[in-house]
Amino acid sequence: MSLVRRPLRTRRHAPKRGAALRAGEPAGLSATALLQLMRLASPSLPVGGFSYSEGIESAVAAALVTDEATARRWLVDQLQLGLARSDLPLLARALAAWRRDDGAAIVALNTWFATTRESSEIRQQAEQMGRSLAIWLQHRDPADARLIQLESLRPAPTWPVAFALAAADTRAAPRDVLVAFAAGWAENMVQATMKAVPLGQLAAQRILLALSAEIVPAVDAALLLAAADMQAFTPMLAILSAQHEEQYSRLFRS
Repeated sequence: MSLVRRPLRTRRHAPKRGAALRAGEPAGLSATALLQLMRLASPSLPVGGFSYSEGIESAVAAALVTDEATARRWLVDQLQLGLARSDLPLLARALAAWRRDDGAAIVALNTWFATTRESSEIRQQAEQMGRSLAIWLQHRDPADARLIQLESLRPAPTWPVAFALAAADTRAAPRDVLVAFAAGWAENMVQATMKAVPLGQLAAQRILLALSAEIVPAVDAALLLAAADMQAFTPMLAILSAQHEEQYSRLFRS
């Protein structure tokens, strides 16, 4: 057997179709926009999202959420019946309003979202996270004149309206912005579920996988929803949220 090393023969492979973008093909979401949306969707964004369970803690106390399967079903229902009919379509409209500098539409959307929250806790969450994001935006770009309008909203800038302004300059398509918003919500809710049930890391990842499969259809439905069909009607969640306000022992603010 010869031990002489022979030079490696290299073969030139033609790039597979779809392996790389061909010259002239649309690039879609830019890397810069993607990074900006990832930062906005991150649970590390200093808006306090980690401190809310949005009813999960009460659902656990009422034995409605007891394990991985019931937690997954609860969160998928909340996505489809709550976010897809309220938060997400409102976010799409607020994004368009900020981009066309439509102050009247911003005020109307913020008022609608604040007044349709179904419990004191849910409304306080929307307002607190909106205020916190407004403060973060001040540090990001103090010269942005739109921040004066955001902070003047009453009773407070709400979370999706503030998120829309934060995402407006990314030039990302509305669909991408809504997917990022929903992904951030999913991360926070699964983290809350892990603590409240409790669940392990692998169970949490399986729930996130299930939510990921539902987020894009929910976003697409939200983008097609007419303004007259937007609604905030989740009575079980509202009841649990109201009960949570007087719950004896709590880990979360909602």
